Amino acid sequence: MAAKSTTRSEGGKVRRVIVVGGGLAGLMTVIKLCEAKVPVDLISLVPVKRSHSACAQGGINASVNTKGEGDSPQVHLEETAYGGDFLANQPPVKGMAEAAPGIVNMLDRMGVPFNRTPEGLLDFRRFGGTLYHRTAFAGATTGQQLLYALDEQVRRFELADVTDEHGVAIPGEKMVRKFEFWDFIEAILDDSGTCVGCVAQDLKSMQIRAFTGDAVVLATGGCGIVFGRSTLSVICTGTAASAVYQQGAVYANGEFIQVHPTAIPGADKLRLISESARGEGGRVWVPKDKTDARSPRDIPEKERDYLLERMYPGYGNLVPRDIAARAIFKTCFHEGRGIWNAATGRNENEVYLDLTHKDEKFLRSKLAGILEIYEKFAGTDPYKNPMKVFPAVHYSMGGLWVDYEADARGSLKAGSPRNHATSIPGLYAVGEVDYQYHGANRLGANSLLSCIYAGMVCGPAVATYQRSIKRSALDLPRSIFDKAEKRAESSYQRILTQNQDAKQPENAYRLHQELGETMLRDCTIERDNATLDRVLEKLGELEERAGRIKCTDTAPRVNQGAQFVRHLENMLVLARVIAQGARNRDESRGAHYKPEFPARNDAAWMRTTLARHEEKGAVRFVREFDYACAGQSIHVTDAVDTSLVTPRERKYEQAGAASAQATGKLSQKSV
Repeated sequence: MAAKSTTRSEGGKVRRVIVVGGGLAGLMTVIKLCEAKVPVDLISLVPVKRSHSACAQGGINASVNTKGEGDSPQVHLEETAYGGDFLANQPPVKGMAEAAPGIVNMLDRMGVPFNRTPEGLLDFRRFGGTLYHRTAFAGATTGQQLLYALDEQVRRFELADVTDEHGVAIPGEKMVRKFEFWDFIEAILDDSGTCVGCVAQDLKSMQIRAFTGDAVVLATGGCGIVFGRSTLSVICTGTAASAVYQQGAVYANGEFIQVHPTAIPGADKLRLISESARGEGGRVWVPKDKTDARSPRDIPEKERDYLLERMYPGYGNLVPRDIAARAIFKTCFHEGRGIWNAATGRNENEVYLDLTHKDEKFLRSKLAGILEIYEKFAGTDPYKNPMKVFPAVHYSMGGLWVDYEADARGSLKAGSPRNHATSIPGLYAVGEVDYQYHGANRLGANSLLSCIYAGMVCGPAVATYQRSIKRSALDLPRSIFDKAEKRAESSYQRILTQNQDAKQPENAYRLHQELGETMLRDCTIERDNATLDRVLEKLGELEERAGRIKCTDTAPRVNQGAQFVRHLENMLVLARVIAQGARNRDESRGAHYKPEFPARNDAAWMRTTLARHEEKGAVRFVREFDYACAGQSIHVTDAVDTSLVTPRERKYEQAGAASAQATGKLSQKSV
């Protein structure tokens, strides 16, 4: 039997749900919860408008088909499943593809300044893995524009009063309470293992506080900083996902890390040059003569190797990211054909991304945002000179395992409490922190879509879950929350005080540098089992040395050093999940490529990697498990639902290889 009131606890307090993360996935979840009359506490590591979603550049996919090319949500489903090498469960992908046109129209009505055609229609560009103009965009700052639009909607709810079942406003209670500059530490679990809140730390006062919630939704983004340098923001350490994984949440497909083919090489950070540059006609090339020291403008067309166009004539520069990144890696590393550096007398691991053949006015209207970034950090005018780029860690297809419930059509059942539920009852995950939509490789411009769609699905799911529970978290003994708070405080004090008198303590930032160098060098584009064994040995060494870390900052306020130690400890745990998963998967699929096993092996590996945390940091991979959701016991296996699009070999040498409707060449199961 459910609780008597969905608004108030038995003690008369307003019941709330906690959303951790203020990016697109978190904000959309908040919006849908508020529409369902569920009050929310929104916790964010940074100001909401500085969430990593603001860094997305190229656009958001939706098969609106304004150009009359024959595109449709069905084709979008097929190409997403195909591009992900058939490792994604297809019902959620179908739901996402079908919802996409409505999502873009909703964002348009919210005021997102999408680019438009001369006729006033939304403009769409091409992205990798498709032959269709499917990507709506706002210049080259689409993520920022979407984030600001959703933030404005959430701000309305910050001013809206909570009302009871009779529609009467509750004094002093607003639908959304926002906590910015708070760092998630751990979930709070009751005696039955159900999530009933979380512990977080105020990064200004360093206060540690237990938050009570009938459910917790993690929308905390990716884990790119595990690899040291990446295109992700420095806040993207994966600490929240790692923390709840250590508390029992299953982590899925951790080994699948996307390497974006075009980023600005840098000693401190790798800055993204969006796929939209290639979508608007950018061409990737290297000189045919690997010792050619001329300026790229002086190298004639016939002496350039347009490598992606040569290798994949069907899609050219818009092959999926994993294929483009491997082609560039092969050209530079294995063939030694990068860009000649006369000063060093060697080829640098760089290729040219060339837009100089395009009209400058056209480029400024479509790509000004990213070209300004290049000019700022590279010191070269990209309107007149080809850009120097190289692949960089960009996205995690893997993440916390989340469930779904399919309807009779093979899409998602609206409002099911299973949608986006993790294996810990009461804990949900949305956005890049989950594994749901992208399989072994994410198609460009599907990330913003999956974040927003996940929020639209998760909000109603959590509202249903809240209605199903017998007792509000607010009515549980306070001792549960006090213990969690004290445990987190004790851990924080350990970080502050440990090894302060040690003669040769370890430095957290140096350990992170070693971790990043190891993972970036040995666990990205190409993976070798013997090398991965050494990575795992190195991780063991780093884990042991982490126990000797001395915190360099013991200040009582704004202590970033102590916070980083906590994040590093969690990054080491997640690094082992990624590396061990890569070591075990003896095949090549999507972003996971092993030269020793160059073929995809559906017989052995058409399955989700499911990782559980063991004592002393060990990873236990399971084929099945059980979890409870809204009073229902659910059995989960690692089988992948391929009921909608038949798995087949990925080939991008010919145009239309991924689209059954475009070519009629693919066998498709009845939907």
